[in-house]
Amino acid sequence: MTETHTYDVAVEWTGNLGSGTDSYRAFSRDHEVLAPGKTPIAASSDPAFRGDPARWNPEELLVASVAQCHMLWYLHLCAVGGVTVVDYEDRARGTMTMDASGGGGRITEVVLRPEVTVAEASMADKARALHDEVPEVCFIARSVNFPVRHEPLVRVQ
Repeated sequence: MTETHTYDVAVEWTGNLGSGTDSYRAFSRDHEVLAPGKTPIAASSDPAFRGDPARWNPEELLVASVAQCHMLWYLHLCAVGGVTVVDYEDRARGTMTMDASGGGGRITEVVLRPEVTVAEASMADKARALHDEVPEVCFIARSVNFPVRHEPLVRVQ
């Protein structure tokens, strides 16, 4: 039997400035992403599309999801593969390409730049190699229709 998992979230628009969507400039793109028992995420659209730059936008959240999934699977593979990771951070970048018509766009690539610190020099080669195994198991990377590249840097503690 196939196992399934479901993920329920709510998105609530908080940007009615008094006249709703009476015109393109009449409303804020502010909203909250909600899930039971979790801190709300203050979100908006990209500032290029009249969004609030202080809030998360959907494109950033998508890139964050790809980076988080890669990290979590990578740490798992290291733990079961005998590589002790003592620090991990990633400076991921997603690229959105707009359609020539100007009406829309799509994420065309995400580049992950994980910087990993391992406990011993003897672990460095395997630590680098394990990044190549993540795309086969990462739920998010397997679900998107754009390339996810990674450019890891491995350091020794």
